[in-house]
Amino acid sequence: MDAEHPSPAVPAAAAAADPAFVGIDVSKDALDLARSDDAAARVERFANDAAGIAAVVKGLAAGGTAAAVATVVVEATGGLERPLVDALLDAGLPVALVHPGRVRHFAKGLGLLAKTDRIDARVLARFGRLAAPRLAERRSANQAELQALVACRRQLTVTRTQQSNRLGATASKPARKAIEAVLKTLDKQLEKLDGQIRDLVDADDDFKHLDGLLQSVPGVGPALSATLAAEMRELGDVDRRQVSALVGVAPFNADSGARAGKRSTRGGRVAVRCVLYMATVAACRFNPVIKAFSDRLKEAGKPNKVRIVACMRELLTLLNAMARDGLTWDQLDVVKKLAA
Repeated sequence: MDAEHPSPAVPAAAAAADPAFVGIDVSKDALDLARSDDAAARVERFANDAAGIAAVVKGLAAGGTAAAVATVVVEATGGLERPLVDALLDAGLPVALVHPGRVRHFAKGLGLLAKTDRIDARVLARFGRLAAPRLAERRSANQAELQALVACRRQLTVTRTQQSNRLGATASKPARKAIEAVLKTLDKQLEKLDGQIRDLVDADDDFKHLDGLLQSVPGVGPALSATLAAEMRELGDVDRRQVSALVGVAPFNADSGARAGKRSTRGGRVAVRCVLYMATVAACRFNPVIKAFSDRLKEAGKPNKVRIVACMRELLTLLNAMARDGLTWDQLDVVKKLAA
């Protein structure tokens, strides 16, 4: 089998009857598009710019054939994919934004070890047909703006931590002076971003309502509240198992035969998990529900990391229930029982 043609061509009859699954591999300069209903298994290339994106959307929705496209699958590529995804969603096309790691494991499972943009586009189309990935939702302008602000704040916080660590290991006075100037600038920018995030949350009724619910929880501050609003649109719309898996705090089995393997967490949204971790550390001290849960685990002899992750999952479950039912912290049954 040719590495550039990893799957046999789709029969013409099937191509005419079945809806198409489309895979688009995104790179900095190009968009490679493959369709499951193309009998010749061709891959079209478009420029990754406004004109190229418009051509892709026009081709997929031409002649009112948007309904004939089952799913357009695009990998998350560090933000390079956002203009394309937004344009596809604006055109009413069903889009799935998928994690590159999942797709790569899928390709290896199919025995496809070679990797090119053309192969990746075909693999994405097959992934859409066989894995049925969850469809993305159209972001509002405020949602996109909040996500960008929160991401920027997160990146600047990482940079500030790096510079602060560097300052502690630097003896040269001129070097220390330069690092201190950078830290001062970063502090100003972080303060400015916090104000912009606050203003945006206050100006949006949905964000403001969710923020009021989340910050009623002891241990939850503006950072976690804004991160959940920006990065976890599924909050309140999925069950506790799904929300735990999305964040990466759900334990997965590792059993085989008679052996019961050690459960472990994997995957999920790192940006949300990092902020949730810091909030949970505070909640283990000051939140009566999470503290009681943490103490029970500690008395049971659970290792610290296992205990913290379990508390993260418990806190996230409560936040998900609050968002789902529109309840503040004091209105939760678990809090009422504790108070009684």
